[in-house]
Amino acid sequence: MEERHNQTWSPVEGKLMTRWAHEVNPENVLPEYPRPQMVREQWMNLNGLWEYAICPVQDNPASYDGYILVPFPVESSLSGVGQPLEPDQRLWYRRAFLIPENWQGQRLLLHFGAVDWKTEVWVNGYRAGEHIGGYCPFTLEITDCLNDGDNELVVIVWDPTETHGQERGKQTLQPKGLFYTAVSGIWQTVWLEPVPQNFIHSFRLMPDIGQQELHIHMEIQDSTCSSTIYEAAAYEKGIRIAYGRCGPGDTLKLPIRNPRLWSPEDPFLYDLTIQLVENGQPVDTVESYFGMRSFRVEKDHQGIPRLCLNGQPVFQHGILDQGYWPDGLYTAPTDEALAYDIIMTKKLGFNMTRKHIKVEPARWYYHCDRLGLIVWQDMINGGGGWNHWHHIILPNLFGAFKVKDDKYKSLGREDPANREQYRQELKEMVDTLYNVPSIGMWVPFNEAWGQFDAAETAEWLMTYDPSRPVDHASGWHDQEVGQMKSVHIYFRKLRMPNRIKGRAVVISEYGGYSLLAKGHVWQEGKEVGYKRCRSQEELTTAYGKLIRTQLMPLIAKGVCAAVYTQLTDVETEINGLMTYDREVVKLDPEWLIKLHRELLSDCDPGYSCFDYERRRVHKV
Repeated sequence: MEERHNQTWSPVEGKLMTRWAHEVNPENVLPEYPRPQMVREQWMNLNGLWEYAICPVQDNPASYDGYILVPFPVESSLSGVGQPLEPDQRLWYRRAFLIPENWQGQRLLLHFGAVDWKTEVWVNGYRAGEHIGGYCPFTLEITDCLNDGDNELVVIVWDPTETHGQERGKQTLQPKGLFYTAVSGIWQTVWLEPVPQNFIHSFRLMPDIGQQELHIHMEIQDSTCSSTIYEAAAYEKGIRIAYGRCGPGDTLKLPIRNPRLWSPEDPFLYDLTIQLVENGQPVDTVESYFGMRSFRVEKDHQGIPRLCLNGQPVFQHGILDQGYWPDGLYTAPTDEALAYDIIMTKKLGFNMTRKHIKVEPARWYYHCDRLGLIVWQDMINGGGGWNHWHHIILPNLFGAFKVKDDKYKSLGREDPANREQYRQELKEMVDTLYNVPSIGMWVPFNEAWGQFDAAETAEWLMTYDPSRPVDHASGWHDQEVGQMKSVHIYFRKLRMPNRIKGRAVVISEYGGYSLLAKGHVWQEGKEVGYKRCRSQEELTTAYGKLIRTQLMPLIAKGVCAAVYTQLTDVETEINGLMTYDREVVKLDPEWLIKLHRELLSDCDPGYSCFDYERRRVHKV
């Protein structure tokens, strides 16, 4: 292989940095095991310094431009590059790796946590595969591409952002207002994993608290052995409490007697070991975990549809979390930083978070599972041109206004291939996150951005994953189907919506009150928000009034969840409860949690999310 030039890296001087940025070390970048839901003993982290080049889409690089710190996106400060990727350019990565001797004779899998957007992978000059989509993990087997010594890995990425219509969230090439810096290339951990010739490809975990069972369905890769079985054992605090075995294609039912139910107040997780056995010998072993819980929409004792956790109504008071970082953009600087937002969400008195049009790394969901935070998971929006009239003006002026979403052009989905790509990525997201105990809601569309066939999409989702409710159209353009009536209210007083039609009512966005914290802003003089407050005292008064006089009275009328906008400032948007750098909490946390306790105690005790036992009590 040709000689590489000296490796150097330093963060690009950013507009704003977090306290964790100084902990980023090219020799040990995000070193934690990247997939806690399915753990094998052996793996190799490929995060660190890679060579990179940016060149026109039709060209190959004559030489590489320098070094980029993977897995931070090329536009970010922590990447060491801080440069946008234009639609007529491609981003090239290159690095070498050496296979440990004790991996010889095994198959080798190359994992990417996420790469935005269209990715080609080459190993030693062989094309290993490609992937389209910027948010879900993908895996390539590279066994047949390997050399005995050094190996060369090349990754090529094209990301046209909003010019192509792909699922992209709020990314834009021209950041402004509520739309943010684009994210291109590798933005989650890259890693290698050796596996045996026959191995566990994936599995589904389906807790059934009524039957006190965990159902397991496993997929095996390429097994030709006639005596193949798989075994599973569940553990509670290190003690085995259940064991079972069955054949490929069957569903194993593990008895979990008197289960300790997962909840935000008691986020108990059982450990799980799964083994693939051939001719009586274990050939592959993975470790996992699960929570015994159920999420449903059921009627309360007054006949009002409510969101229920483990068969009991629970008022879900959540916060909107967009998962952006000033120094890493989509990528948190460290695992501690990743968990910090979840810890603060709990500390501020929320029991739910809405992960807004982003799919996080697997470790983020693991932290929600272990810390006890319900997750509403958005699908990523995409589609063509953003129609200001249909997407903002009409819905906000006329709250009940709706567009029939089979008129594809009006909402930017006239391209059949674009609609099919959305469906494929939605399935990828559900498959990736299916086993996460904390996910309690799927949200396929937000504010009609790229919305199409929402009724059919919700029906497919509820069939493919019957274990979770679906908010088919968060915000507006409700198609009057499904389990949810979901509204966003920013510029009017909170109120019960019309056309509920026997569904659970959720205010899936509200608030957005903004406060400028000097010295902690992304771009001076460019700040945007909804209701503007000039001091912490003014924000405290406004927020308290919003909760006490507007939200509280609606709960008895049928509102069963509310999502405040938002957890942190994001770039020029300053309506977070924390600043973008996470240094300033704009409201007193102790005051907030007392207010949120007041919110819940003022309701039917069946809604208490702070006292788990009180959920079993009804007013007489």
